[in-house]
Amino acid sequence: MKDLFAAPWETLELPGADVTLCREWLGAAEADVLFGQLRDETDWEVHRIRVFGREVDSPRLSSWIGDADAVYTYSHTRFVPRPWTEALSGLRVRVEQACGTRFNSVLLNLYRDGTDSMGWHSDDEATLGIRPVIASVSLGERRRFRFRDRRDHKVSVVELDHGSLLRMAGDTQALYQHDLPKVRAATAARINLTFRYVQPS
Repeated sequence: MKDLFAAPWETLELPGADVTLCREWLGAAEADVLFGQLRDETDWEVHRIRVFGREVDSPRLSSWIGDADAVYTYSHTRFVPRPWTEALSGLRVRVEQACGTRFNSVLLNLYRDGTDSMGWHSDDEATLGIRPVIASVSLGERRRFRFRDRRDHKVSVVELDHGSLLRMAGDTQALYQHDLPKVRAATAARINLTFRYVQPS
C-alpha cells in the first residue's frame, strides 16, 4: 500500500481497523481555492434523515455527486446523484490514486459553523459492500473527528485539518462508529467530501 502514497501518511492506533491520515494532502493555496469553489458552486440541500423513528432535517448542508447508477440509500432516504463537476471529477482521480481504489460517488457536507454536526454512525450500508474503502477530504475549519469502538465503547479523537485526507478501510466500519461533534469554538465553515464506491443498483 505504501507505494500508492506520494505524501506522508500516519496510521491511527485503532485496534482491528485500517485508518490512515495524510494531514497535508492538499497544499494550503490549492485547498483554499477548492473550498471557495465548492462552497459557492455546489447546489447545497438540507437532507432529511431518520432519528429515533422520526424524520428530521440533518444538521448540515449536503450534496450527493456521482455516476448515474450510484444511487445511495441512507437513513431510509434514497439519494440520486447529481453529475460530476469538472473540479470534483479531477479530484476523484487524485483520491483514487492516493487510496489505490476506485470511487464512483462523493457526498459533500457543509458544516456552516460549530453548531453543525454529524451523529454517531458507520458507513456500513449493504450497497457499499463488505469492508468498504471510504476516503474523506477536509477543507476549511479544523474539526474534531471521533471513532467509537463498538466492542468496548472507547472513543478516540483526531483533528482533521484543512487539506487533509483520511482513508478508512478493512474492518473499520464493522468495528467502529464515527462522528463529528458540535464545537462551540468553531466559528468558520468546513466542507467534507467522502468518496466511496456504491454498488450499482
